[in-house]
Order: sequence, then C-alpha cells, then structure tokens
Amino acid sequence: MKANKYRTHNCGELTIEDLKKEVTLSGFVATIRDHGGVMFIDLRDDIGVTQVVVHDEAMLEGVSKECVIKVSGEVIRRDEETINKKIKTGEIEILCKSLELLSKKQASLPFEIEESIKSNEEVRLKYRYLDMRNRKVRNNMALRSEILHFLRNKMYDLGFMEVQTPILTASSPEGARDFVVPSRKFKGKFYALPQAPQIYKELLMVGGIDKYFQVAPCFRDEDTRKDRTLEFYQLDLEMSYVTEDDVLEVGQQIFYDTFTKFSNKKVSPLPFRKIAYKEAMEMYGTDKPDLRNPLIIEDATKILENTTFNPFKNSVIKVIVVHNIGQNSNSWFNEIVDYASSIGMPGIGYITMQEDGSLKGPIDKFLSDEERKSLIENFKMQKDSVMFFIANRKKAHAQKFAGLIRDELGCKCNLIDNDKLELCIINDFPLFEFDEKTKKYEFCHNPFSLPYKKVEDYSKENLDDILAYQYDFVCNGNEIASGAIRNTDLDSLVKGFEVVGYQKEEVEKRFSSLFTAFKYGVPPHGGMAPGIDRIIMLIQDEPNLREVQAFPTSASSADLMMGSPSTLEDEQLEELGLEIVKED
Repeated sequence: MKANKYRTHNCGELTIEDLKKEVTLSGFVATIRDHGGVMFIDLRDDIGVTQVVVHDEAMLEGVSKECVIKVSGEVIRRDEETINKKIKTGEIEILCKSLELLSKKQASLPFEIEESIKSNEEVRLKYRYLDMRNRKVRNNMALRSEILHFLRNKMYDLGFMEVQTPILTASSPEGARDFVVPSRKFKGKFYALPQAPQIYKELLMVGGIDKYFQVAPCFRDEDTRKDRTLEFYQLDLEMSYVTEDDVLEVGQQIFYDTFTKFSNKKVSPLPFRKIAYKEAMEMYGTDKPDLRNPLIIEDATKILENTTFNPFKNSVIKVIVVHNIGQNSNSWFNEIVDYASSIGMPGIGYITMQEDGSLKGPIDKFLSDEERKSLIENFKMQKDSVMFFIANRKKAHAQKFAGLIRDELGCKCNLIDNDKLELCIINDFPLFEFDEKTKKYEFCHNPFSLPYKKVEDYSKENLDDILAYQYDFVCNGNEIASGAIRNTDLDSLVKGFEVVGYQKEEVEKRFSSLFTAFKYGVPPHGGMAPGIDRIIMLIQDEPNLREVQAFPTSASSADLMMGSPSTLEDEQLEELGLEIVKED
C-alpha cells in the first residue's frame, strides 16, 4: 500500500523479512497487556493484527481498548517463546518509539469485540459497526465482496450486459407484499420498492438486450426468518432466444464455479440432477429437498387401502424406513412423537422389524398378515429397521408432514453429511396451486411463466395438471435460485391471472408497460435469479442470512441501529398528503 502520515504498512502484512525497518501503523487497540512495566498492544486494522511493545508507560495516557492510535517504531524479532505461528505477523513485533492517540474511546463497550458473535443478536445489530470489528463478521463481509467480484466477472465472460433497473417502481401483484413509498408531488399516489426486477428484465428483452444481468436489491414486506429478510440481493439475469436448458446450463456454471472456488466442501458434479416437482413432493415432501439425507418417502396407500386402523382410513399414507435404529430407546422414539405433535400432526405410527422377521410397534396389531408381508417386501425392511407412518386425508398435507419427519429423522440419525453441497434442479412446476386458506387457486411459482401447452381456456383444464417452464436450483434444502421461460402470449397471461382472481382490465392496468411493449414484438426469453445472500450463507455455514449482510434488520424486522421504522413529523405527513389513523 502507498505510505502516508498514518501508516506505511497494514497491521497484517509485516513479517520476519521486514526486520529493522522503521514503520508506522494505525488501527484499533484490540488488547493491552502489562508485563511488569512493559506494555504489549495488539493493534488491529482491516488486514490483521500486529503486536506493539511499549516501554514508556506515559505513552499510553488516555489509551484504552478499541480506541484508535498511530504508532511508529522498529520491526524487531519476538522472543522465541512468544512466537504466534497462527498469524502472519506472529514472528515480529514493533518496538514503539512514538504513539499518537487518534480517537479516544468515550463510552463503555456493549460487548467484547472478540466475543461479539456470542452476544445477544439485537445488541449486536444495534452496535453493528462494533460487531463488524470481529474478525469472523469481517471475513463474511470480505467473502461477500470476493464472491460479488467473481460473479460479475463471470457474467461479463459469459457475454452478459450489466444494467441497473429502478428502485422506485410501481406496485404489482407478484405474490409478496410491496414496500410502498408515498409521493410528495403526486399526492395520494405511491411508488413501490421492487420485489424483483421482473418487469424491467422482460422489457430489456423487448428492447433488444440479448443477455442482461445485475446484482439487484429486492424488497418484500414479509415476516423475517432465518432464510428471508426484508431486503436481499440476487444475481438477476435474463436471456433472449433461449430454451429452459440454455438457462439451466448458465445456472449450473454459475453455481458450480462459485461453490468450488469459495467452499472446501464437496460439490455435486455437473450436470446437476433434475427432479420434477411432482417427483420431489412424492419422494421428499418438499420442492427444496436436502439430498444429503438418503431417506426416501414412499407411498403405502394402496397396500393399506383396506386397513382397520381408523387414523389410516380414507387417507393418503406415506412411510419412511430407517435402518439400524430398532434398538434405540423408548425416549428416542418419544422425541419423534413429540416432534410430530409440534408440527401439527395428530400422531405418528411406527413399527420395528424383529430378528425373527416379525413386526413390533403400536400399530402392528391393526395390520393383517398380508399387509405385514407387503410392507416388508415393498419397502425392504431388515432386522432393526423402523417404518414410520404419516397419514392425512389430504395428499398435500401428507406430503408436507412426511417431508418434515424425513428432515427430523435425517438429523436425529446423523445421516446428513455436512461436508457436502448437494445441488439439484427442480422443474416441471405446476402453473397453479390451490390455497387451502383462501380456498382459491394461486400461482405456484411465477405468474409470467410459459405453460407447456397453449391453453385456450383454463377453465376447461384440470388446473393442477397445467405445468410450466419453471425451475428452481436447490442446495442442501435451500432454494438458491428461481426462474422461468416467460410467457409472451398476452391472451394466455390474462387468462392465467383471471384464474387467480384478477380481471383482464385490472391485469392490463397493473402491467400496462409489459402489455404495451409486447404488442411491438418480443423475443422468446427466460432467466433466473440466484440468491447471493443464501449462496454466502451456505458457503460460510452461517445459521441465517443476517450473518452475511452488512447492516441487516433484526428478527422482528426493526433496524435497531438506525431506529427504523420511525415516525414522521407532522410537517412531513402534511407535505406527503398523509394522515395517521390511530387504532382505538
């Protein structure tokens, strides 16, 4: 680095090769140790840590942990017994000749910097600027920078053009709640923050941009959780004149190259396994399966169609067989029963295969000899195998519960290989799915997706059977990208929205730019959007997205550091034409 009055070197770069050099370093005081009149300071900057030896205690007047200082002195060799081979600067130290206090610490620390990641998350986020002085937090930020650099270069190498799309846009019914921004100039009207650049990316294709990408901020007013925050970033991309396979090939290159470069874990070889949505729901009970888990969900509905066990009657019956756990304690099985109850299941049955080939368990007495034989043969039970039963009157519920039980069994049985990144592609999504809460059909994936066949009248079709060119990339049970080939047929788009409750006039009004643009000719196109936060979370083995974002909101969606959301002054409300209505 270029020398200036504050430093000739960074704190993490000096080595034994720099002995006897006169240097100047600046940084935060990480620690101060008094060894009988000789003071040792660990000086920390963004690059690393260097030990400084101070013989004149008067130099340290006003100096305390986390204040900012500048030291000048000579690089000397550490005593043999004090060498620290874990850090680059561990063989040397600086014999301090002058010390200047650049910024004094004037408040008590809310936590020890070295232990910040063990502190209460809300305290960490309130003082995020202190939390990021912790090396682990800083490393996450540095990795994010490196990955973004790599991805941008990758996209340029693949011939994509980077284009920034607006942050202030129009509200649109794309699934999640919009964040809205009131307009001062157009009182009573609102901008919206983009849930994704969906409309803009398609308009770029209409504009003749062959391959587009951007690192796009996305905003969704939804409850936060470990894998979802109010604001997140995705590598948004779209391509003209492509098929689904073309887009998936680009996606596979992006994910394989990124994961193999930045992670030490074993990455799924190319090409990634493709699993149809219907197959994923049957085998794994979810459209984002964790393939590190070898357990497979199977169907026993036909075998038990004449069952005398009331909870199984007229139900879809799923089974999961786990080998070599028959000798586990009763308390172990009780924990599975308790977990099933916690996720809303009325109960879970299981049977164990004994050494003599017989079955034992709470529901064995309800099984006929023929049913026992069929279960053993069809699902390949062995000595100490345990078969778990998940039953529900509704197929979707049976699949969902079976998927959750599969995940729990995978963890409890230590079947998950944490040294793997198992990727797959889920495709053949249905265009619509029935929502039990609203009692109507909603879009299953993306409302702008191209159906497999041209549907003249959706009302004459079985809506559950209408598939579309939609796809997700999944890694270790996390959706890490979503995309589709787009539907450029305006009549078909309108009919799709009519199915979920929007009239033609409303659709054309909400998406007027798209509907108008498509009338001037539009290339066939498709794209996807890898989630940058989730990629980094997986590479770093972090428990949630907030750990890989610089200034995230809390789990309650509040920005504790900046104090948002906040109230507005009356003058601001008046200028915007807004009035706060207080609830009784």
